[in-house]
Amino acid sequence: MANTNDSLTSVIELGNTEHESVVNQKRMAKRKLYDKLFYRLCQSTILLALVTLVILVVHIIISGVSWLSLDFFTNFTSRFAEQAGIKAAIMGSMWVLVLTAAFAIPLGVSAAIFLEEYAPKKKWVEWIQINIGNLAGMPSIVYGLVGLTVFVRYLNFERSLLAGSLTLALLVLPIIIISSQEAIKAVPLSLREAAYALGAKKWQVVFLQVLPAALPGILTGVILSISRAIGETAPLIVIGALSFVAFTPASIWDEFTVLPIQIYNWASKPQEEFHQLAAAAIIVLLVLLFAMNFLAIYLRQKYQRYKL
Repeated sequence: MANTNDSLTSVIELGNTEHESVVNQKRMAKRKLYDKLFYRLCQSTILLALVTLVILVVHIIISGVSWLSLDFFTNFTSRFAEQAGIKAAIMGSMWVLVLTAAFAIPLGVSAAIFLEEYAPKKKWVEWIQINIGNLAGMPSIVYGLVGLTVFVRYLNFERSLLAGSLTLALLVLPIIIISSQEAIKAVPLSLREAAYALGAKKWQVVFLQVLPAALPGILTGVILSISRAIGETAPLIVIGALSFVAFTPASIWDEFTVLPIQIYNWASKPQEEFHQLAAAAIIVLLVLLFAMNFLAIYLRQKYQRYKL
């Protein structure tokens, strides 16, 4: 009887084991199916986005490439499409780029150095970090409203280059801080320890060892941030940047326009010729943005001292 019971128990356990094995195989097959479906869905989404992007770029190139000429770069905007150009927009964009960089880069990098190397590990520092992250994801039009309230009206800068550049500096400042912090964090701890072991002081370690090692990452974040500022339209429209400017700015107090606003102005006109002009200006803006992105990649690869 004992042998019979043992045999029955073994058979039951074997049956349960086989049943569990079959169930597990079905679960694994189901998971693999879901995984494959999700993978195909992601592939299709990316492919759809790429195809849409290619179609848009090809359409823009076909529409605008015939308008690219020397006169297009040397003429001011005009009521007549044949005489219109982007000279004022190009010069305004260059002014805004330089001034935004001059305001945002020193403040952003300095704030990142302080928060990463000198700030105490306290609640108020964590609160600042959280708010910087929130500001980096805030819609750009909010910065336009801040610029309109503070720089245009309260400080009475009017619709000047200074007001526009300060507004865009506020926009890119959180991004510069975050990217600079990440670049500083990526510097190996052994570099700091070696410098301290040789008797270096805190400021020597930070400015002579850590900062040069983090420079490629900082430059990458800075260039990408400034390239974002060049492509922004909403904040400048809110502060009242002009869409029809027949002169180049001579000082930071002059009124101005930039390429995105010029594109917006031409695209809003009913004539097909102005739409083609907008496409030509988009080509110029895309080339400028791609050039800045490639520059960021090149600088990072060229000057990176540590492969992390």
